[in-house]
Amino acid sequence: MKTLEARSEGSVRIFSSKRRVIAVVGVVLLLLFLLRPGASRLKSRIILSISASVGRPVDIGSVHIQMLPRPGFDLENLVVYDDPAFGAEPMLRASEVTAALRLTSLLRGRLEIARLDLTEPSLNLVHSDEGRWNLEALLERAAHIPLAPTAKTTSEPRPGFPYIEATSGRINFKSGQEKRPLALTNADFSLWQDSENAWGVRLKAQPVRTDLNLNDIGMLQVSGTWQRAQAFRDTPMQFTLEWSRAQLGQLTKFFTGNDKGWRGAVDVNAAVSGSPAKLRTSGSASIEDFRRYDITSGKSLRLTANCDAEYSSLTHEFHEMLCSAPVAQGLITLTGDVGLPGSHRFAILLKAENVPASGLVALAERAKKNLPDDLTAEGALSGSFSIQEDASRELRFRPEGRGAIERFRLTSTANKAEFGPATLPFALADEQIAFGPVTTGSGHAGPTLRGSANHTGYNVNLSGDADVGRILRLARMIGIPAITTTAEGTALVDLQIAGTWAGQAQPSLMNATGSGLAGPQVTGTAKLRDLRFTPRGTGGSLDIATAELQLLPDKVRVTKLNTKAAGTNWTGWIEMPRGCGILCPVHFSLAANQIVLSQIALWANPGPKKQPWYRVLDAESPAGPSVLASLHASGHITADRLLIRNATATHASANVTLSRGSLKISALEADFFGGRHRGEWQADFDVKPAVCKGSGKFADVALAEIAEAMNDDWMAGTANASYEISGKCPGGFWQSAEGTVRVEGSDVSFPHISIAGHAQGLSAARFSGQADLHDATIDIKSGSLEAPDATYALHGTATLTRELDIQLIRNGGANYTVSGTLAEPRVDPVTSAEQARLKTETK
Repeated sequence: MKTLEARSEGSVRIFSSKRRVIAVVGVVLLLLFLLRPGASRLKSRIILSISASVGRPVDIGSVHIQMLPRPGFDLENLVVYDDPAFGAEPMLRASEVTAALRLTSLLRGRLEIARLDLTEPSLNLVHSDEGRWNLEALLERAAHIPLAPTAKTTSEPRPGFPYIEATSGRINFKSGQEKRPLALTNADFSLWQDSENAWGVRLKAQPVRTDLNLNDIGMLQVSGTWQRAQAFRDTPMQFTLEWSRAQLGQLTKFFTGNDKGWRGAVDVNAAVSGSPAKLRTSGSASIEDFRRYDITSGKSLRLTANCDAEYSSLTHEFHEMLCSAPVAQGLITLTGDVGLPGSHRFAILLKAENVPASGLVALAERAKKNLPDDLTAEGALSGSFSIQEDASRELRFRPEGRGAIERFRLTSTANKAEFGPATLPFALADEQIAFGPVTTGSGHAGPTLRGSANHTGYNVNLSGDADVGRILRLARMIGIPAITTTAEGTALVDLQIAGTWAGQAQPSLMNATGSGLAGPQVTGTAKLRDLRFTPRGTGGSLDIATAELQLLPDKVRVTKLNTKAAGTNWTGWIEMPRGCGILCPVHFSLAANQIVLSQIALWANPGPKKQPWYRVLDAESPAGPSVLASLHASGHITADRLLIRNATATHASANVTLSRGSLKISALEADFFGGRHRGEWQADFDVKPAVCKGSGKFADVALAEIAEAMNDDWMAGTANASYEISGKCPGGFWQSAEGTVRVEGSDVSFPHISIAGHAQGLSAARFSGQADLHDATIDIKSGSLEAPDATYALHGTATLTRELDIQLIRNGGANYTVSGTLAEPRVDPVTSAEQARLKTETK
């Protein structure tokens, strides 16, 4: 009984003692929480605890005790040093760290870290020149030190591996001493020991490149576990990787430094299991809405592929690789062994089985601009290719293989174009794919197509007799720029169509992507025969009997041209540069047998087309801009004969410039009315109505030839003249014309005008005058006529309808008025009162 009472009293005393201890500890903890004293005396023990956990030298700037939400420490400027073999830069650096204590270790009088929370840490992952990572030694050491699991529940002498968690961190990659531009930012990662022999890791971060501005690279997530092993290469591991929502252009820029111009949302999933010496990998990748950067129309295209392989870190090679990509009912597979980039060791077999041509066209529509929306394809692709190289065995790069697209047929209703059905064979050899030959015409007629392609670009040859209209339609069907006009005729062609997969960029593309996607360039020759087409906006056809077309890399040249347009036969040459867009400067030298000015004007400006009466209420479809309105052309024209209404000029020549609706004719020379003309004219068709203006001089003109052109022999003699005139054109020019004309003539006669002393008509040794043209009237401001008997001053008007109202005035003699018409003038003497008035007006 006494023994029981003694035990009871002892228990009460122990319980009371524990309560006092707990109370004291609580008071101390409360004071520590309120005061947050420094813990510099514990700093060395904390450093030793963390260093023992991670197996690296550790340094801490300062330590402060933390009581809530759980006992621990606030660490400032934590540094975990790296193995000197990987460089002097620390492996890990964090300015703020929270270290939570393992409470069970305190009961044994030990200081053990249970959790490390790092805020905005910086972690360096280094790959040495010997092929090892700085983390390998850390993992191997953890495998040999008997640390307890992170979540251990029993008290034991072994230290437990802390739960390490980082938020908003940065992971840098180094190759030796050189820091790579690739990094992971906004990284949240966790590391812990999952069980006695296994560790776990989680990572979520955004990949970046420090030397480039990337803004849509997606999110990378990695999770996995690994187990204890004697060496890192034998460490069993299992990891999964997911890279989601990456933009394809930014992804190519991330890996290569340049945006290759492709767009689409990329998702990559991969799983790795095994050991570094023998890893089994499997993964899938998809690109949603794959397209070129400047293509926004068309159906969305999704590309998918699945791959499995075995990777060895000892040989740095993928073995037993199998990748497959389904295409409708067909399949593309890739098998073989591949070393890492730069190893020059691979053996790959690529097979295509029953891949529909429609799938190839769908890919082309998202990769090639200007393809028609209604382009359809039939046929199936089958073939196999192998590529081998092994630098260690001196086996040079050797590609080989062959295949074909059977029953290949392309159609476009909008372009009225069709190719095939035909068999398009291809073969792989000498680092390129050669395809063809295949006939592009119906049956066995038409030019032959063959070509080749490699990793940098492609080259296609088209040779033989071709229907020009069909070739132009086929060109538009496959996205090659060609004139959109109906053409009839044939040509003997030898053309090369070449391009690169990623060529020199245009400025707009360089600003957007940093690279370019060049279009195809067509070079070669074509001998045109009996070709007819109608240029847009003109009033007739252009008939080319013969011509030789040269498509050079920098210009297009047409030589030996023999054509007919606007009722005129033309010969000569035309040349223009390439790659300058719509306003290419065209240069030419043309000769004509006879130019009829009215036919040229009607051909260049045909006016609106006439419609039947029953379509008068139909809405007019907008006409495209005239080819002439968009030209920038300059050159020289000569003509044996130039017909201007009833007048004919011979040996005509001029320099002509046509620029965006503005026509300038300079150095216009011609034999005209028995004399010579030189001048220049301009026409501005951009304004409404168009305006024409000109100036020039006539020398030694036979006035009788002018009268003959007017169908009335009303004058004769020789004259020189100059003019400056402008008016609306091309129709109604003379009715709206305004200007000035100056004339000097000799031995002039006017047979229809008879005055006293001039029975055979009025004649003059000299004649001069100046007149203004306005309101369809010639207003003679001053004139002088030196007749044999007297000198007359001339005043008055003459209309373009040939009506006269002219006064002949002389000093000391009779004065006359000339009225009526040019064909039948009436001469009347002037009365005394009229003479006085006229003298007053002339003074």
